[in-house]
Amino acid sequence: MPSARPDQIRQPPLRDGIILIVVLAVIFLVAPKVYGNQSLLLVMMTFVALAQGLNLLYGFTGYLPFGYVGFFGAGAYGMSILVLHAHVPAIPAVIGGGIVAVIFGVILGPLLRLSGAYFSIANLATAQILLLAVANPSLTPLTGGPYGLKLQQVFAPGAAYLTMLVIMLLATVIAVYFRRSRFGLGLRAMTDDRVSAEMAGINIVRARLIVWLISAAIAGLAGGAYAWSISVYYPDAVFGTNISVFAIVFALAGGVGTVIGPIVGAILLYALYNAIGITVPQYFELLYGFLIVILVLFLPEGGLSLLRRRGVDVL
Repeated sequence: MPSARPDQIRQPPLRDGIILIVVLAVIFLVAPKVYGNQSLLLVMMTFVALAQGLNLLYGFTGYLPFGYVGFFGAGAYGMSILVLHAHVPAIPAVIGGGIVAVIFGVILGPLLRLSGAYFSIANLATAQILLLAVANPSLTPLTGGPYGLKLQQVFAPGAAYLTMLVIMLLATVIAVYFRRSRFGLGLRAMTDDRVSAEMAGINIVRARLIVWLISAAIAGLAGGAYAWSISVYYPDAVFGTNISVFAIVFALAGGVGTVIGPIVGAILLYALYNAIGITVPQYFELLYGFLIVILVLFLPEGGLSLLRRRGVDVL
């Protein structure tokens, strides 16, 4: 059966995207006053942004980046180096961290020539190479080496929280654009049938590179804001593979290729992790493993696929 052309795929109403963005902003602006634990909420927003950034790449192009944390760590170290060595103010430095991640994305662009497990493994390997590079003792004057970095001079939890909120909302806005624009619809058509997409005039190589760099920028910005929020960290804190795993599972649990799926997955599962995984990690690992098995076997398109099967249009 032939794939639908980009102009034949139904676009969700713009109103739904605007409402979602406003609701997200209100929730995370009010939550610190109600809940009180601002640092936990900031980490939750970090994973929402990462899950959304990963969703843009995997949900719209089919590339699953196991080493997505490499962009996150690059953004964190890029921001920190700009603050410590170039004396750049924190917010411009966070933007600089996003630019550093994009630069690495350009350098690693040839990885897009790979596909499937080859791409995922190669991407993971590059993230580990970045970790080894920044943790190299010979680079201690620049990156802090294995001893980490300290950013006490710009420590401002409130400002870092608002910055992460803006980054999360920006990632969501881009996801809404992907769901509504001809560019995003072309990506979906390209994933369904590459040959037909090429015949329709879609430049597949350029489109994938654009999404790759946008995804890298979101992770880099999130990494910069996260480094600012904690002020003291070691390489493993921003290059740990668990960050990629969490982002992937959160996005898959909610449903990739949607806007709301990664948000729901990240908020619910991170709340679950905070309630069970920190205090009783062995139980959380069991529950998490069981959840992954259920998703792979019965809900490969995410939890929101249950609504789509009933004819509900999910943003």
